[in-house]
Amino acid sequence: MTMPHFKASKKLEKAADIAIQEVLAAKKGEPILIITNPIEDVYQISQALYAACVKVRATPTLIVQPKKLSFDSAEPAVIHAIKSEPEVIISISAERLGKDKEALAKPYTGLDGKLYDHVFDQLLYGTKKIRAFWSPTVTVNMFVRTVPIDYPTLRQTCAKIEANLKDAKTLNIETAIGTDIVVGVKGRKAFVDDGDYQKPGKGGNLPCGEVFISPELGASNGIIVFDGSLTLDKTVVIKKPIKVTVKEGFVTKVEGGREAKQLEAYLHKAAENPYEMVKKAELTIDKAKEYSRNATNLGEFGIGLNPKAKIVGNVLEDEKVLGTVHFALGSNYDQDASALIHSDGIVKNPTITVDGKPIMKHGKILL
Repeated sequence: MTMPHFKASKKLEKAADIAIQEVLAAKKGEPILIITNPIEDVYQISQALYAACVKVRATPTLIVQPKKLSFDSAEPAVIHAIKSEPEVIISISAERLGKDKEALAKPYTGLDGKLYDHVFDQLLYGTKKIRAFWSPTVTVNMFVRTVPIDYPTLRQTCAKIEANLKDAKTLNIETAIGTDIVVGVKGRKAFVDDGDYQKPGKGGNLPCGEVFISPELGASNGIIVFDGSLTLDKTVVIKKPIKVTVKEGFVTKVEGGREAKQLEAYLHKAAENPYEMVKKAELTIDKAKEYSRNATNLGEFGIGLNPKAKIVGNVLEDEKVLGTVHFALGSNYDQDASALIHSDGIVKNPTITVDGKPIMKHGKILL
């Protein structure tokens, strides 16, 4: 197999080797699809991952598509490559992998009976035929800092938090600057993003390091004050905290400065775009109504746990910062609230109580 004409730095080479060997445990002969963009940082990381695959004698394929934003579709060739069902898929994107236009119009059904509006999600969660990691907006600096970490310790911490969320009914999250929300989680199962993607059906971010859960539909009420960063079309560093009112699981009011107005516009766009897609025969009217309604859904609550992550103005890393939590607006991970967006916002130094039991106080884990 011919090596690509690229020489990674020693730090990038080490991080790529860890991702392929320790995170994915790639094997000889295993087909690995790497999807990226022709943009410096993500292309460099993808080439380093390709070389790391060759080193363990796996069979990598690198496919490059134009940069995709939140409302863009992936190239048809990319979707078809995913449909070939390689055992491992890696997405290293400057912004997004891109939506699956076919699945938006006609969702796939998983073995779990749930509907999936992207073939990637259907293969990972619905049929568990692949394992994967994805790194939207990743940079070389971020990758080399946050991927080489103590995975056994991270996995132990994640397991403790997951155990405390098992069978939980309500989470209370408070901060000194005004966050005060009760999140219903009855019947929900926590997801663990601990960098263990070694079996089919396993996947998550790199950098990794969080435990997250999809709130119970219609069962969250209170105030969230975002004071870290926020995912819109691009990541926004929050200069003036954004106060978001949540009633029965939906955002009803957004207050603050310039970033709050940007969030309002983004939510409005996410609510209107589904109807534009109906005009293009890309969505049915019923699906458009669902996607529009869920633009303001509280879709995720997550706890950051990566000790090397820092607030840098990039949500991929920011949401993993130890001592923070994040809430996402839009779609959820239980596949019962579809939307065109999944917008993460960071909250610093929270106190978290699970059914009356404190597990974090002012950003410090108590377990």
